[in-house]
Amino acid sequence: MKRILIIASAIYLTSCSENKTEQPLSSKPGEFSTNEKKVTVYTTADSTAYRLSVTDSSLQFADFGQPAETQVCVFVDPVKTFQTFLGIGGALTDATAETFAKMPKEKQQELLTAFFDKQKGIGYTLARTNIHSCDFSSGSYTYIKEGDKELSSFSIDHDKQYRIPLIKQAIAAAGGKLTLYASPWSPPGFMKDSTHMLQGGKLKPEFYDAWARYYVKFIKAYENEGIPVWGLSIQNEPMAKQKWESCIYSAEDEANFLKNNLGPTLAKEGLGDKKIIIWDHNRDLIYQRVSTTLRDPEVAKYVWGIGYHWYETWTGGDMQFENLKRVAETFPDKNLLFTEGCAESFNPERMTVWALGERYGSSMINDFNAGTVGWTDWNVFLDETGGPNHVGNFCFAPVHADTKTGEVHYTNSYYYVGHFSKFIHPGAKRIISSSNRSDLLTTAFRNEDGSVAVVVMNKGSKQFDYKLWVGGKTVDIKALPHSIATLVF
Repeated sequence: MKRILIIASAIYLTSCSENKTEQPLSSKPGEFSTNEKKVTVYTTADSTAYRLSVTDSSLQFADFGQPAETQVCVFVDPVKTFQTFLGIGGALTDATAETFAKMPKEKQQELLTAFFDKQKGIGYTLARTNIHSCDFSSGSYTYIKEGDKELSSFSIDHDKQYRIPLIKQAIAAAGGKLTLYASPWSPPGFMKDSTHMLQGGKLKPEFYDAWARYYVKFIKAYENEGIPVWGLSIQNEPMAKQKWESCIYSAEDEANFLKNNLGPTLAKEGLGDKKIIIWDHNRDLIYQRVSTTLRDPEVAKYVWGIGYHWYETWTGGDMQFENLKRVAETFPDKNLLFTEGCAESFNPERMTVWALGERYGSSMINDFNAGTVGWTDWNVFLDETGGPNHVGNFCFAPVHADTKTGEVHYTNSYYYVGHFSKFIHPGAKRIISSSNRSDLLTTAFRNEDGSVAVVVMNKGSKQFDYKLWVGGKTVDIKALPHSIATLVF
């Protein structure tokens, strides 16, 4: 594993509008040809040194025709296209920024390159950040003095120490553009019936207007710092009473606040182009929530899309991807966006557990196949404790930077995410990719330059020798046990 971590820290990987969930486009046969196309295979696999490694290159398609039932295949149809891809990224929280600031300069550059460089890293193009404090902050804070309902004391000076400098460097490392959206965990305590930012509570109706203006001040303050804000979610996890910053909204509460306050206020302030995301919670209640909130067209007109997390597994069940499909079927004009997910309960002894990455791979494949346009991991990286976190809610991130030793530890989830983010580019269209074996999960996209990226994940302990089948032509490929591969052609 020490060898793998050395490879990880040095990898710097070899190179390889508007979005809305769309119905399949009709296309004539023959619009995509495999002639003169060659397949390159990038692989990450358990019990090997493969980490986004080229394991096959320049594979050529050959005529094949009808496969038999006994022949393992992944079938790809680049002609039929679905949703437009927005991007993949992670959250630039206070915790990530504070960890970054404590690392040596050369390691800071390594982290920026590893995540945001399109050629040497995994090419993140999407990011989320918190509006004042969340659990992944060193303490609770707001941008105003307690009780200032006029917001006259509003200042983002707190963020200028760590978070804003990191976001600016991330934007530069990403080539000058990063699609950034923001989410609040709680209004200031005096605006809530609980009088406290922690442990839930509800926003008092008399502060709806002041809270709407708070978002405006945040967006304008960040943009004055040279950080464009693409959009925002109304509330992080609006049905969870947490021991950290949290606030409860029913579907009706969220709809009324958006319709009567937030939407009109953004429009009045010249920010009507900002994308508004509702829900921002788990897949379990997503259909009930969305169908209730979007019932009123005066609410729906402000909504760009629906955010969701993967923590519905707290019940002991599985991720509920079918609920996403129901939303996409019913509201095809709204976008699905994965806004948060991580492995909870940090334990440094589990940093090499292969299941960390497989959870990411399974979620991303199923989420995209359900119609999701973008995917945002939680903290981009954290320190050696899985923090900092002011309420002890320590979690995993794809990378952990040891602020005591200066070492950077890459978990396999970093590579699993990279199998998507490095090869699927904003503006790509999802295409059909299907498998005839349940252990082989797959999704695929066609980029604007015409290239195709097919992701194939083998979640089992058996190797599969399979054929990549496109329009009656095939290429022979191996899926190693517990592996993920991206096939580019």
